[in-house]
Amino acid sequence: MAHKTWQTVKIYYCQRVTKEVELEAEVIYPCDLLPDQPPRMLAHRCSGALVCNLENKASCHWSGTNPGFDPFLI
Repeated sequence: MAHKTWQTVKIYYCQRVTKEVELEAEVIYPCDLLPDQPPRMLAHRCSGALVCNLENKASCHWSGTNPGFDPFLI
């Protein structure tokens, strides 16, 4: 059976929530019957997204509100 888990990709300081946040990815690892397949990434999220989304402004694509802006690439 496949194994699904959230893994921390990077840890950054977010100026919007004024603390360090974890950027996480949901990864599915293949079962033992098909071991040569690579893991698949399904989704991504930010650990500070709840606080960020309470401000009623579009923030970034890690929080799911603004897919065109990634503040961690700047």
